[in-house]
Amino acid sequence: MSPSLAHLTPSRIAIVKPSALGDILHSLPVLTALRRRFPNAHMTWLVNRSYEVLLQGHPDLDATLPFDRHPYRAGIVAGFRNQSAFRRNLRGANFDLAIDLQGLFRSGLLAWLSGAKTRVGLSSAREGSRMFYTHVIQDGGFEVHAVDRYWKVVEAFGDAPATKSFALPVQPEARRWVEQRLAGLPRPWLAVGAGARWLTKRWPPAHFAELVRRAQGRFGGTALLIGTPDERPLAEDAANLIAGPKQIFAGETNLSQLTALLAVSDVVVANDTGPLHLAVALGRPVVAPYTCTSVRKTGPYGQFHRAIETKVWCQGREVRTCSRLECMAELTP
Repeated sequence: MSPSLAHLTPSRIAIVKPSALGDILHSLPVLTALRRRFPNAHMTWLVNRSYEVLLQGHPDLDATLPFDRHPYRAGIVAGFRNQSAFRRNLRGANFDLAIDLQGLFRSGLLAWLSGAKTRVGLSSAREGSRMFYTHVIQDGGFEVHAVDRYWKVVEAFGDAPATKSFALPVQPEARRWVEQRLAGLPRPWLAVGAGARWLTKRWPPAHFAELVRRAQGRFGGTALLIGTPDERPLAEDAANLIAGPKQIFAGETNLSQLTALLAVSDVVVANDTGPLHLAVALGRPVVAPYTCTSVRKTGPYGQFHRAIETKVWCQGREVRTCSRLECMAELTP
């Protein structure tokens, strides 16, 4: 514990964690713990605009400060104006504490640009971002689960809670949309995420379909196939092999609607991706096949026993492509 941090009483706090979906979700316990530690502080989250809806209405957050990851796509003039407005808002917020949980050059720079006198980051930070910090917290490196790494910041401020709490708001409009789409579909509702950005994380759609077939044979219910527009073909491949009730949502939900959909699902079966960790943050039970990633490092926090790892020789190597994919055959339904 750093004595200078333990005795700090900030009035305006900036949390810098722009992306990605899973990383933002893994940071949520830090927000709730900081609210308990500094109940009167004004807290703002700096976030990519595409993820802002995830945090809107959070009970422990006062404001979000969104920015565009690629501001110049709309043109040089518009991009320059947007960037200038964001920087004015950043400096005008008068932060006295900035906490960078992203640990990359851009996020470290944002912490510095905030004007906060105290700027905190983790020892695992990369791309030279540590040069922007006034305090570096030892976090154990990337062998430690992300939730536990980020939690080191809470411990540095003292009086850390005994448990890590996840809170995630569900937007009323999205909740109504889901209620309409699920009306009449038999329960239990089994959300299925067959997609993943990495090829090596994609447990085969046929495996998901077989797992659903067995689950529906025992419990009945409806399979809700989720995913991005790019992952819709994978969802369709799985759906074509499911004889029981099913509904394809892949490519049809925005982030707010996906959150609402997972919030009412009875169980979520998905690869090691953002939707899996979104379900965990919502308190839903999950089941997850783990092939090239490690449950110890990126498993569904608090539900590690429901993540099933392959036993092949190269398990957990965290490679994005592979010509062998032995894990996919070894890890069966």
